[in-house]
Amino acid sequence: MIFEMSNCGSHMMRRRMIMVMVHMMIVVMMMKNYAYADTNIIFNPCDDSKVKRWDGFTFGLAFSTKESFFLDQIQLSPCDSRLALPTKNAKLAIFRPKVDEISLLTIDGTNFNPILSGGYVVAFAGRKYAARSAPTLVADSTHTVTNITLVLEFQQGTLENLYWKSLGCDSCSGETSVCINNTVCAVPNLKCRNNGGPIDCNIGIQLTFSGTDEKRQVLNSWYEVENLRKLSLYDLYSNVAEAVPGHPQ
Repeated sequence: MIFEMSNCGSHMMRRRMIMVMVHMMIVVMMMKNYAYADTNIIFNPCDDSKVKRWDGFTFGLAFSTKESFFLDQIQLSPCDSRLALPTKNAKLAIFRPKVDEISLLTIDGTNFNPILSGGYVVAFAGRKYAARSAPTLVADSTHTVTNITLVLEFQQGTLENLYWKSLGCDSCSGETSVCINNTVCAVPNLKCRNNGGPIDCNIGIQLTFSGTDEKRQVLNSWYEVENLRKLSLYDLYSNVAEAVPGHPQ
């Protein structure tokens, strides 16, 4: 009888301890989520915002011809109405990644052909600084670039620059990927799925961050990607997706 009561008491004590531990874990998780909460209330890529690490940050990608981004030989932000991009068959994609997280952004090519929009893309955000990247080629009549790297550079939480970074052609492999100008890997258009080929030619953008946030914390994700330059997040995602039963190909 005493043995059974002792076991019962121990069992109840263990239950209480487990419940306390679970409660502590929930509290810690809530505190962690709160610490990493998104405090940036700006969702328009053409408005200015000041961010801290782990905030969401909204920016845009505009697809058009290279000439469409210039007025009197001066490159303007796609937010500038003087470019009149809507009248030039330009397309727009908007993303909101977390600051200093390495992200893979993909653009579904099912209903989007970058060649028809002009083949070039510009990344942009903000109004006062009107930060914008240089136009970079993502598709032409012969090839489609499926994997490019974009760096967002902040100073004390304000975006000051966006630039495309070449990681070379170390990740090019096999007959399905060729090196263009010793800078990026591309897929011949005839091998793309929308042309009857076997390759998914969706555009993939490895997004990274550098500089400092609003609290002057250093943003390190760019350096992490640079150390992994022989790897492609797009290829890694594609390989995993193909291995998952039932995943749409």
